[in-house]
Amino acid sequence: MYEYKFVETSLGGFFSSPTHRETIKEYAAQGWKLVQVLPMEYNGHGKPTSYEIIFERLIQD
Repeated sequence: MYEYKFVETSLGGFFSSPTHRETIKEYAAQGWKLVQVLPMEYNGHGKPTSYEIIFERLIQD
C-alpha cells in the first residue's frame, strides 16, 4: 500500500524564483517518489501560476 503527499508550489514569477526543484529534491531525500505535477490556478492569460506536486511512497509496516 502507498501513502501520498500533496504539496502546493509555484514555478516563480516576475519577482520570485521557482521552488519546484528544491521541493522535489527535499521530498525525494525523504523517500518520496514524484507521481505528477498538476496546475491548480491560472492567470488571466491562461498560464498556470501555482501547482500541486503529488508524491508517493510505500507505507512501512
